[in-house]
Amino acid sequence: MPAKPFSAADLDVIVPNLHRRYSGVTATNRMVAPKLAARVRAAWLGTYAPEGIAQIGAPDLVKLWGRRRPLIWHARRNNEMIAGVLLRALGWPLKLVFTSAAQRHHSWITRWLIRRMDAIIATSDISASYLKRDSTVATHGVDTEIYAPPPDRAAAFAESGLPGRYAIGCFGRVRAQKGSDVFVAAMCRLLPRFPDFSAVLVGAVTPEQMPFASELKKQIAAAGLEQRIVITGELDIAEVQRWYQRLTIYAFTSRNEGFGLTLIEAMAAGAALVAARAGAAEIVVEDGVSGVLVPPGDVDALVAALEPLMRDPAAALAMGERGRARVVAQFSLDAEADKIAAVYRRLV
Repeated sequence: MPAKPFSAADLDVIVPNLHRRYSGVTATNRMVAPKLAARVRAAWLGTYAPEGIAQIGAPDLVKLWGRRRPLIWHARRNNEMIAGVLLRALGWPLKLVFTSAAQRHHSWITRWLIRRMDAIIATSDISASYLKRDSTVATHGVDTEIYAPPPDRAAAFAESGLPGRYAIGCFGRVRAQKGSDVFVAAMCRLLPRFPDFSAVLVGAVTPEQMPFASELKKQIAAAGLEQRIVITGELDIAEVQRWYQRLTIYAFTSRNEGFGLTLIEAMAAGAALVAARAGAAEIVVEDGVSGVLVPPGDVDALVAALEPLMRDPAAALAMGERGRARVVAQFSLDAEADKIAAVYRRLV
């Protein structure tokens, strides 16, 4: 749906995305922004603008200098907070909002910037506990119409070209923080015992992570699994969404996370979930019902949790159905957008 026409003077909210790479923060921002635009007069500034929200550029921003009515600047990164602080100091009438997903102590510069925000949103109670100031908790949501089970999962898998009948996946940039090595180690142990399964790592390999990815490929080759463990590299969003629909099982293997959006994306697509206790996993997953929780970085525990689901794909699909029902009920984009819009209204 195209965004409604607007003039810069009518704006209530600017949603900046000042980051060159496509990241998890960008993904969450892109999903909720059109929902916010249906509730407030909002515009997107920066890269990877989604449909459903107006876009502004630097010339539009200049026109807003010196206006009297407050304008919300909703940052999600340090550089966006810095830009907001500077613009306000130079005469832009900004109310500054920051969303924090971090589950760790912040750096001194982040703490300094947070103290200058007018309102803080945390994506979980755990994230809120590290902020050292009042915040509103608004958990991330997912578009359950876009991230949805396929009409025919077997046909969706067949489109992948992978051998076997079922896929198990792990999504995110290939690096140690995401536990890509934990996933590969588990697959090297499990796939020889379950010939109907193939595995896929969906995510970019950045230049600095090439040695790490090369080591993973050596492990895969040593196990003789080059055809059954695939590293896709970076894909466009639509193709990532198709990969979710090809999965029977999703492994969330991060060692640490802010929220971990792939959790709810995979659940919304109906994949059974085995998740490391990182990010929002313990909030999202009902252990043993809508997924299985394991310690981060523990290959043995991951193998033990995945094995029963790989042995019984029907049980995995039933878990996937329960997981989708939980996301629809608890982690929708509309619920997230309502909470964020309420913060805006309190400010202006």
